[in-house]
Amino acid sequence: MIAGTVSTQLTRLLRTTALQGGVAPEELAHLPGLTPELLGDDLMRVPVETAFRIWELIGARAGRGSGLRVAAGANIGSLHVWDYLFTSKATLGAGLQAAFDFHAAITDPAVGVEVIDTGRLLTIRYTGIDPDYIVASTEEFALSLLLRRIREATGRPLVPVQVTFGHQVDGRYQHLIDAFDTGRIDFGAQHTELTFLDAGSLPTGADPHLGRIIRQHAELTIAAAKTAPGWHDKLRAAMTDALIRDQLSLDVVAHQLAMSPRTLQRRLGEQATSWRAEVEAVRHAHATALLRDTGLPMQSVAARLGYTDARALRRAFHRWTGQSPDAFRRAIAITADA
Repeated sequence: MIAGTVSTQLTRLLRTTALQGGVAPEELAHLPGLTPELLGDDLMRVPVETAFRIWELIGARAGRGSGLRVAAGANIGSLHVWDYLFTSKATLGAGLQAAFDFHAAITDPAVGVEVIDTGRLLTIRYTGIDPDYIVASTEEFALSLLLRRIREATGRPLVPVQVTFGHQVDGRYQHLIDAFDTGRIDFGAQHTELTFLDAGSLPTGADPHLGRIIRQHAELTIAAAKTAPGWHDKLRAAMTDALIRDQLSLDVVAHQLAMSPRTLQRRLGEQATSWRAEVEAVRHAHATALLRDTGLPMQSVAARLGYTDARALRRAFHRWTGQSPDAFRRAIAITADA
């Protein structure tokens, strides 16, 4: 249900950082999942493509260190229940495991995380990241946020003995040395990792009863998650609304989606579809609903779909389904009586 999505908490953090960094609101307005209603729902999930596009905009404005900038704004509690999972167990190693057992509460569950505690070395390793989404800023954010939460959980200024990134370094990286307090940073590695020495058994001061409640809440949050409509869903909804108002045109729908007709046509091409194909699909869906749910005569159904007469409706419906609208309606009636 939540695959390919991230939480609204993470999305709000990215959006706030983008706006503070100079990204114009209109650059974000058309992205799926960014309406105030959706962003205000802590159970809503936003398409990962939306998050990635915001990352691109942040990187274009902030440049080097943009991931660190996002992590700097992630105060404890900004990522909801996930922030408190680090102190839901008695030791740091166990707390990290709890946090990443429920990492889907905040990010795409396709991203894998391993907590490897040898007793001497404690390594947190990110795996399963889609190569299309591996950019310097996201890796910097993930590891710098992790370091911040580890320090908050233990109350100690822990310094990693090794930091590794999957992306290749581009020029100097003093900003990363400053952020992680170490020069032991590698790039182009197989995994994105943070490693500490003798840290797994450090106490977090956890209350075992409160910790159990926090983990239960994280589990319920994931189970109750809802996916925000994607761009294509928004398009179909806007087209259906325009069709019902007898205003179905490229210009009207583009305006409703806060974009130019040319941009809408380009987006349709990116989705491997066309305005004509989408009009056909919306008419088909609305015709099926009218024939199934109303007793309107064929001429009235045709008019509501923008056809000049019932013959045009019959030709279109036969093209869509291989049967006439009258036959479809009779089949629905027989099924209902059975």
